[in-house]
Amino acid sequence: MDLVEALPLGELAAAFAALPVFPLFDTAYYIISVLYLKYEPGAMEMSRKSPFASWLCAMLHCFGSYILADLLLGEAPVGCFSHNSSVILATAVWYLIFFCPMNLFYKCVSFLPVKLIFVAMKEVVRVRKIAAGVHHAHHLYHHGWFVMMATGWVKGSGVALMSNFEQLLRGVWKPETNEILHMSFPTKASLYGTVLFTLQQTHWLPISEANLIFFFTMFMIVCKVFMTATHSHASPFAPLENLVCPVLFGSVSSGHPSHHHDHHGASHEVSHPPPPPPPAKSKEELNEGTRKRKAKKAE
Repeated sequence: MDLVEALPLGELAAAFAALPVFPLFDTAYYIISVLYLKYEPGAMEMSRKSPFASWLCAMLHCFGSYILADLLLGEAPVGCFSHNSSVILATAVWYLIFFCPMNLFYKCVSFLPVKLIFVAMKEVVRVRKIAAGVHHAHHLYHHGWFVMMATGWVKGSGVALMSNFEQLLRGVWKPETNEILHMSFPTKASLYGTVLFTLQQTHWLPISEANLIFFFTMFMIVCKVFMTATHSHASPFAPLENLVCPVLFGSVSSGHPSHHHDHHGASHEVSHPPPPPPPAKSKEELNEGTRKRKAKKAE
């Protein structure tokens, strides 16, 4: 039984879920994705020195989630490039953002009110990709819950998960920026969302797919638009995580092991007695040294 079938949202959710994403929403997705590429340090210089490398990075930003999902499912990772219209559209967006005369296109799409509209439209595509990834994995691995969750997760945040590889194309190597170690809000939201869609797909969550797409998309739009408008990096999941994670996984120790070792080493050094002073020279040795100095001085 659907939890919201009594509410007058069923038809709206069904119409929203059936809304085509190409070309309008896909264009917004490509614009925001390439904008994030242009924000990267050195991206403009790379586009002038090596336009092909810049184009490859842009394609990874636009289609990286499809590539990673195809690799997980053992399918051809170039399958997404078989849609010529999508590749041409993404290429046109890349060219206009990086090479438009007087930077006019970039100035228009990066204008905050316009950008917020594109950000909202991108989240529509993100949730659709998560749902499609879970549905596709469920078709191939009917009882593979973890396969469904992994596929939906990379469909929603594949670009961020393969960011280190994209950095290599730009000549940058920053392993400390690994998305697994420092998850951004879209990556966490995609992970939690794919869990919900997996539960729905396996009939453990009593809600229709259309309603889940509608409600989760609204949640993503509100959060992402607010974060973009306020330039905030705080995750909406942080309060809940701060309560649950210490209970399940323990809290991080406030002590610093390096300091402990330093103090231990210092006490270890203090515990050793100072080396004994050299033995005092005898009177004969002193006289012998005096004679040698006098002889050397006479010579």
